[in-house]
Parts: sequence; C-alpha cells; structure tokens
Amino acid sequence: MGVHFFLQHTVYLDNSSTTKPCETAVRYINKALTAEWGNPSSLHRLGMEAEIALSEARETVARSVSARADEIIFTGSGTEANNTSLLSCLKAKKRGGRVITTAIEHPSVLETVKRLEIEGLEVIRLKPQRDGTVSLCDLENALSSDTVMVSMMLVNNETGAVLPVEDAVKLTKSIAPAALFHCDAVQGYGKLPINVKRLGCDLMSASGHKIHGPKGIGFLYIKKGVHIPPFITGGGQESGMRSGTEPTPLIMGLMGAVNELPNAETQLKKQQELFCFAAEKLSALKGTVINSPQGCLPYILNISLPGYRSETLLHFLESRDIFVSSGSACAKGHGSYVLNEMGLDRHIVDSALRISFSRYNTKEDIILLCEALSDAVKQIRRAN
Repeated sequence: MGVHFFLQHTVYLDNSSTTKPCETAVRYINKALTAEWGNPSSLHRLGMEAEIALSEARETVARSVSARADEIIFTGSGTEANNTSLLSCLKAKKRGGRVITTAIEHPSVLETVKRLEIEGLEVIRLKPQRDGTVSLCDLENALSSDTVMVSMMLVNNETGAVLPVEDAVKLTKSIAPAALFHCDAVQGYGKLPINVKRLGCDLMSASGHKIHGPKGIGFLYIKKGVHIPPFITGGGQESGMRSGTEPTPLIMGLMGAVNELPNAETQLKKQQELFCFAAEKLSALKGTVINSPQGCLPYILNISLPGYRSETLLHFLESRDIFVSSGSACAKGHGSYVLNEMGLDRHIVDSALRISFSRYNTKEDIILLCEALSDAVKQIRRAN
C-alpha cells in the first residue's frame, strides 16, 4: 500500500470529523507517557503523581463548562458518553417509557435509541424544519408525563444548525419534571461558550479530538444529584461510573487542548468572518446551494453543487491535497440522512459537501478550495 506524504499546501477543511492535535496536547501526552505514567489508583509516589495530574485535568475540564470537578466523568469518546446517558433510560422504564430525540442526531444517539425501542421504550424522533433546526412546538407536543429522557444535540454535525437546547430544557422540566435532559455537545464544545448551569441539562457529552486533542478521550457531565447506572463496572474508577485504569496520557492530552482553547466569544467573531468569506466565494460558483441555515455555528458550512456527485468532487479535491467531507464521517460515505430529513431534493443531497473549519484555517485555504472546485466543475463538464 502506498504512503501519501502531505505537501506544505495541504488544506484541511474536515475539522468536524477530527482535528490535528495541538502542540500542547502532544506535549502533555508525552509527559504523561514518560514522567507521570503511574497508575492513579496506586498508593505509592508514582501513583500519587498520576492522581494529582488526573485531578488537575478534571478541574480544567470542569472549569471550561462552569461545572464542578466531581460532575465530570472521563470516557473513551463522545459516543461512549452518549451511550452511557441514553442507556440509563432502561433503569427508568418502570416509571415511564417515552424517550424524545431528534431525527438529525449523531449515529451514536440514533442507533442507541433503536436499542431502547427493542427493550420496550417508546422513542419519538422530532423531524427538523426545512432549515435544519428543531421546533420547540414539536417538542412540546411530544412531551408527556411518562417521558423519561430528552436527548438533543447542541450543534448538528453536518449543517452546523444550533438547536434550542436551553429553551428545550426549560420546556421539558415544565411538562415532565422527572425526565432527564441529555445534550450531545460534541460539535459545540470549545466553539460555543458553554455554561452547564445556564444550559440546564442533566447530562452532556463532549469529545477531545474535535478540539485539537487526542482521539480516544471524551467526557460526560453528570449534574450533581443526578444518578445513572455505571456503563462499565469493575474497580470503581471515575466515581464508579467507568471502571478501568484511567488513560492518563489521553486525559492529559485533553487538558492540553482545553488549555489552548481561545475565548469562545472572541473566536466566534473571527470564525464568522471566515465563514462569511467562504460562503460568499463559494456562492460565486454557478449553481452553488448553501444548506447550512442562518445563524448556524460558523465552523460548519454545508453546500451543494447540483449535478456533480459529492464523492467525485471530494476525490478531485483530495488530488489537490484539499480535504473536506461528503457528510458525517460516522456515516461511512452513505448519503446524508440529515439533509434527507430536512426534506432537501435528491440532487441537493447527492452533491453535498461539508466544509468544516478550525481556528487555524485561513482565507487562503478558502481561495484554494474555490479554485479547485471551479477546476473540478470544468473538468467534469468536459468529461461529460
């Protein structure tokens, strides 16, 4: 198998799939592998040093969302955090049976609620509006006294649509006060200012590799006083919620990435400028359709070039060392269920590209992308 060496002009615009680990994260990982490599559960000095580092990381992550340190549980991924939250509904099955989510959630939510259905719970999937957002009126109509959980993502991973989580929590608690509210914040964490107290959710998932940290580490916020069953049992690590020796190098890498996060509100203004520049330049390409809604997170721009299949465009861009996505990386190249749920025409869905930015992208990246897409269209047109 050939090895591809990235050139200096590589343009990476698939940051919603994963991000390049920042230097601080890599440095913290190396330190944990070479100096603080003890087992945090051991009672000797090496174990205590690792435990101190682990506690510092937990405090750092907690501060980033205005939570308490004892409300943060480290997980192996955002997917694991989502599974842990949703499968807790099985414990509550006796007192109710309704779980409400949206039809545009991440597969780790949508596949897990299928399991809940098999176990006998009723699952209601709220369909998005044409712009990809979710109506609070639809949520209100779905809520009932036997609702045990509502799960709603903060930011959609394909369109960047920001869902009304804070208002949805208030609505849920007013109609079904015993229901838990889970928020998948994987795409919003580190990009939007998140205060879990203001957000009001009981459970919130996040992931390290979306914020320039390592893969294999995420966290679950569990509001003080909320009790859900452990996902992995054993030695009682992570307050009994996730047994197994803690992966301190990955946790330290997460802390390094969190420490490097810029002020979210300040960075949002910069990203909005880049987003608008990209939308303007891409719209200049004949036939371009913008699928992301007004007010979306300015880190994700979903477009379509009707008449040109997304896979064809994606591979042409790859030949220029420009990397985007044709949808969610977790969908393994299948057509976008999110755009389908939005009711978009087939030719729009089949030609969709997701362009996702990080704080390291520049206007030069956008210009190179537009030039390459223009060349792709000309070449495909000539070939046909």
